[in-house]
Amino acid sequence: MATDDPAGPAGPTHAKGDRRRAALLHALEEHLQVDGSLESINIAELSRRAGVTRSAFYFYFENKAAALGALMAEMYDDSIRATALLTETGTPAENIEATVRSLFDTWERHRHLYRAMLEARGTSATVRELWENDRNSFVPLVAAMITAERDAGRAPSADDAVAAEALASVLLELNDRMLERLALGGPLPREQLVSTVVHVWLTSIYGSNR
Repeated sequence: MATDDPAGPAGPTHAKGDRRRAALLHALEEHLQVDGSLESINIAELSRRAGVTRSAFYFYFENKAAALGALMAEMYDDSIRATALLTETGTPAENIEATVRSLFDTWERHRHLYRAMLEARGTSATVRELWENDRNSFVPLVAAMITAERDAGRAPSADDAVAAEALASVLLELNDRMLERLALGGPLPREQLVSTVVHVWLTSIYGSNR
């Protein structure tokens, strides 16, 4: 907000700004739920739906891709919670399956956003950067789990396996691809996708799916 706001950053102007930003994001999500395409709506129409001016849109977001990235923040938070299941007290198979299922549930709930993100990723450098940064932020979490399992003797030692960071990155790429198939459709049903991803994670980390 403007620094000359007499009410200060927590005052009425700030609250009004928060409402305008939220209205823009709500209007964008409503559009995606119906149409599914980011490109099919222009900023003037989006601003009209939100009840704000076109200039107000640009006050909060550089472009539509940036607004979509802000809308994806909830999905990112859900994905963080899903990844945390890797370190629960269950068996490796139980923890990995719980993580994969939670990820699939999250992205299925937000399928319209994910489809729009896939579309925008191909044309927007901003979206591609957001996408890569979000996925890469999970690498240290997964790598730490792999390292802990190796140190505990439950998984092959680092001398006998690929680097934990590289393995974590590839496994996350696999998740990304499977979520894309879930969003866009494909020949394999959801349960088969889940069981296959879990199998690949287990055999890659532990050398066995048991």
